Amino acid sequence: MGRNQQSPFSVRGLTVAYQRKPVLNDITFEVPEGKLIGIVGPNGAGKSTLIKASLGLIPKVRGDVLIYGQSYAQQRKMIGYVPQRESVDWDFPTSALDVVMMGRYGHLGWFKRPGTNERRIAMECLAKVGMADYAGRQISQLSGGQQQRIFLARALAQDAKLYFMDEPFVGVDAATEKAIITLLNELKKQGKTVLVVHHDLSTVKEYFDWVMLLNVGLIDIGPTESVFTPHNLQIAYGGRLAVLDRTPDALVMTPR
Repeated sequence: MGRNQQSPFSVRGLTVAYQRKPVLNDITFEVPEGKLIGIVGPNGAGKSTLIKASLGLIPKVRGDVLIYGQSYAQQRKMIGYVPQRESVDWDFPTSALDVVMMGRYGHLGWFKRPGTNERRIAMECLAKVGMADYAGRQISQLSGGQQQRIFLARALAQDAKLYFMDEPFVGVDAATEKAIITLLNELKKQGKTVLVVHHDLSTVKEYFDWVMLLNVGLIDIGPTESVFTPHNLQIAYGGRLAVLDRTPDALVMTPR
């Protein structure tokens, strides 16, 4: 980082435990601005836990999380969050447009109701994810891929500088996956920083500038070409990897 440039997301000594068992153990890192960063590791590695603890959604044992040099509470408006789709109550009676307009509440304050401007912004965000025609549809009536697009549109409506996305590609069709990665690259072009929990090792090199490899502890973080190596993957996944291709420059491993 430059001397006068704050990292959009820095973590110092973060430890999280469930029933006294560490899920994240003494994690320390910082990321540069304007990167797409994949968070990769086996099941139970602490990938989602890292995001939830950083956003104050679950307690931490110790450690500090800074957003542009300040606490999450101070920088809440700078952050957009797309949770795992299965963690959302999709039967809640609300429309796609209403969900996206929720992303504007941080800009309005507690006592202002969203008006014409907020509705316009929400519709623009729906259009960006190809969902403008579904604005009035109840979210329970949408497919999994469509629901994921709605939550991406809500994050866009927040107009954040730092985005956390927890497995946005899970359970979506190929067209939605392409739409998501196009959107992530657009955010990067705007100078936004995006951290994505990701499980498909075959697309890591294609999708991300940086990679964070986790397995309770931090194994490595940095540019994809230097971090996403067979050696580091073996450390992260251990015996849960199968070798697909032994050529030196190929992606050689995928989780069993």
